[in-house]
Amino acid sequence: MNMPAYARAPLSIEVIYDLICPWCFIGTRRLMRALRRRPEYATSIKWRPFLLNPDMPRGGMSRVDYLTRKFGAEDRARRLFNSITQLGRGEDILFRFDQIKRSPSSVDAHRLVGYASGFGRAEIVADAIFTAYFTDGLDIGSAEVLVRVAMQCGLDRREVRDYLSSGDGTDQVHGDNLRAHRLGINGAPCFVLGRRHAIAGAQEEEVLDRLLNVAALDMTED
Repeated sequence: MNMPAYARAPLSIEVIYDLICPWCFIGTRRLMRALRRRPEYATSIKWRPFLLNPDMPRGGMSRVDYLTRKFGAEDRARRLFNSITQLGRGEDILFRFDQIKRSPSSVDAHRLVGYASGFGRAEIVADAIFTAYFTDGLDIGSAEVLVRVAMQCGLDRREVRDYLSSGDGTDQVHGDNLRAHRLGINGAPCFVLGRRHAIAGAQEEEVLDRLLNVAALDMTED
């Protein structure tokens, strides 16, 4: 296989995602693994929020009420979750949907990822929040939960607590969500490479690998 010439500058990648989306958990795991397999590509990754439930109260709601509103019945949700659980095993993700008791607003969790990006820890924090929610069943709308996650990822407890209580970054979350809709993106995950190539869904690594090649080749031809 002929490899494209290496890009002169880092390849920009936008990860458009929501932290309450199991497909985003699977999709970002696949993307990061694909990138680790291609160390010749320097990348610049931007995590951009997409709010699947923009009208969710900041305090969240009971899981039963949420599933009833979204799926009409818990049984329909369980069938879908069983399929996702099977896929998750292939990505070393242990989905425990039965542990989730509350469906949260994801705004503060997105704010924390944005904060962590300033320390080069956006990826590790996002993955830890996904795990806290989908494996441990924790309420990621809770500041206390988010502070504990941040500490486990090496961030300062007091500084994170102060940041979350300040409200800083909230407008950025809503702004990124609005931007995604204006670009015609109506679901998550979506990955935009090199500002030109977008692909939606939790794609297989082979698909992501081909897209990396195309996006990097475009950069070399600019």
